Amino acid sequence: MVSTRKLHSASRPAFQQWMEALSLSESTQARLRSVTDNPETLFVGQEMVEILHQLNMDDVTLQAALVFPYCQEHLLTAEDTRTQFGEEISGLIEGVRKMEAIRALHGRNQKGNKQPEQQIDSIRRMLLAMVEDVRAVVIKMAERICALQKVKRADEETRVMVATECASIYAPLANRLGIGQLKWELEDLAFRYLHPATYKHIARMLDEKRADRTEYIDSMVSSLNTLLAEQGIRAEVYGRPKHIFSIWKKMQKKHLSFEQLYDIRAMRIIADRLQDCYAALGVVHATYKHIPAEFDDYIATPKPNGYQSIHTVILGPQGRSIEIQIRTQQMHQDAELGVAAHWKYKEGPQSKASGHEERLNWLRKILLWQEEVAESGDLVEELRSQVFDDRVYVFTPRGDVLDLPLGSTPLDFAYYVHTNIGHRCIGAKVNKRIVPFTYRLQSGDQIEILTGKEANPSRDWMHPGLGYVHSSRARATIHSYFKKQDREKNHDAGRELLERELNKLHIPIKSAVDACDRFNQSNVDDLYTAIGAGDLKVMSIVRFLQQMLKPPEPEPEIRTPQRTNKPKPRKDSVVVDGVGHLMSHLANCCQPVPGEPIVGFITQGRGVSVHRVDCDQLSHLLEQHPEREIEVNWAGDLNVGFEAQLLLSCADRNGILRDITTVLANERVALLGVNSLTNKNDQSANIVLSVEVQNVKALNKVKSRLLQIPDVVDVMRKEG
Repeated sequence: MVSTRKLHSASRPAFQQWMEALSLSESTQARLRSVTDNPETLFVGQEMVEILHQLNMDDVTLQAALVFPYCQEHLLTAEDTRTQFGEEISGLIEGVRKMEAIRALHGRNQKGNKQPEQQIDSIRRMLLAMVEDVRAVVIKMAERICALQKVKRADEETRVMVATECASIYAPLANRLGIGQLKWELEDLAFRYLHPATYKHIARMLDEKRADRTEYIDSMVSSLNTLLAEQGIRAEVYGRPKHIFSIWKKMQKKHLSFEQLYDIRAMRIIADRLQDCYAALGVVHATYKHIPAEFDDYIATPKPNGYQSIHTVILGPQGRSIEIQIRTQQMHQDAELGVAAHWKYKEGPQSKASGHEERLNWLRKILLWQEEVAESGDLVEELRSQVFDDRVYVFTPRGDVLDLPLGSTPLDFAYYVHTNIGHRCIGAKVNKRIVPFTYRLQSGDQIEILTGKEANPSRDWMHPGLGYVHSSRARATIHSYFKKQDREKNHDAGRELLERELNKLHIPIKSAVDACDRFNQSNVDDLYTAIGAGDLKVMSIVRFLQQMLKPPEPEPEIRTPQRTNKPKPRKDSVVVDGVGHLMSHLANCCQPVPGEPIVGFITQGRGVSVHRVDCDQLSHLLEQHPEREIEVNWAGDLNVGFEAQLLLSCADRNGILRDITTVLANERVALLGVNSLTNKNDQSANIVLSVEVQNVKALNKVKSRLLQIPDVVDVMRKEG
């Protein structure tokens, strides 16, 4: 469950008493006294200090946390901070401010769109700040925990917005950096707001059996302490708290009820030495029956974020299951603090820092890749993948473990190992068998890359639809290679690529000149070169030319409105995930229909607006406020009509409207309105139909039937 702190503004003790209650050192107290005691602003800083003090952070971090709220409220300027508290604290606070750039990771990067240069620059500065001083990340997470506590009595929309951001961004980041203590608190607090009913149900189940569980665990602790002492194993045994979010996540993953969970009763053994961990495991398994399927040795094979521990589930007295974690004190510190302990080792031996350095390596790699990745517009997508996406864990021939985005291929692996390995890759073996480049790597695979003498990557590797590479980093590296090739080769390759795609649509290659202005190219040769270099996506140009060659927009000739009352979707047609009865409405800009992928956007005062995932208006909104994105789903068993608009391109002939309405009648689809535009020059017509359908499946069926009408050339979904 979430951590509870006794500090409340109404009963806040005097500042000196508060510091003494925390058992802060004299040097820390002396530094904190230099901050002016402003009750409102200081209170937030005090909460942050309490959180960071539990992580054993240093004096500078605690003082920076106390000063930070003053800076946020503009009570202190950057110059004031530098003058009063020195360069180190001022720089640390500036690093916390740069963390705001991580909000960009919450939005969705539309394929083919480049991030604004300003956004890329902010992300780059944030990465540098995180690598240079990891304490800034920890302070920001403490501030977000305080923000979650602060909105407890706010309106539902505000709670959901803050909780969604923390659950989607900061909890995964805490996990990636190995800070378990902050990860669990962020997850539990956010879960309380996003799934209030489920949270209360699990909390009630835990409370109902708390006394019985505590008595049982105390008895087991006493028994294990005796057993370990008899074997001369020095270790501390105690019961450990269960986090509501982790309980719910396990229930969802394994489709279990609360009563079926193995680890509601949990204990931890903290040993003095590594060998004592395995000795304690031997004692536990020799005394109690264990469940083999629930055993994991993360000491021998640590998790990618550095976590080490032995997990086992035993059947204790009365046949009750108990989860036991066994680790050393150092492993326990690493699991709870992660990179929060990094500052301790900055001046110490390199061997002590290695575990924490490893947790920052993924950030350093992104900084090394940034020129290639930013050049292709995928810097934000790459960082988002590194922090939030599911990972696959594979082995090199030497047995080293590498983690890649889920869906990665052997080429992604090759480029991850080294750019030159990727460029020279001519084949790959997975588990000693030759596999195609499109093979999707699975956790546990061992990969061997076969290389040639010369770099010879293929331009087809960059094509997303062919599936050769999955990661943004690999695609950006290939793009960078071809950009450096000579202009003539790029020109010929670009022309060949474009001509091949245009031939499929029977569009002459000479029409490419019409795309020069649209894509900021001075002539068609430059256009071909940009395609060959990978600067322009060939399908973007094809779609533009295809649109250009459509018949010109005709003048309106007839208008035959047959509109009835617009159907009103039920209020419960969309389910906002875990957010109770928050008001929602379908966006007019894209008019989503049940069955289509949808995303919610939290508005101010009008609840959640529901958009199709490919809605241009939604993309614009999320660029401004990425933190307002929320997951939504269609409610089941809907029995209500939804309006959709269809654009028909057809020949202008007598009876075409009659044929269309006959098809709609046969399909039992209500016609809400029709607008017909004809062009006498080429005897063509564009007809816009407003129809009422139950879901996207019914809409697609109608489109298919309409296409079967003679002289109907195309049927497309029209934006609202």
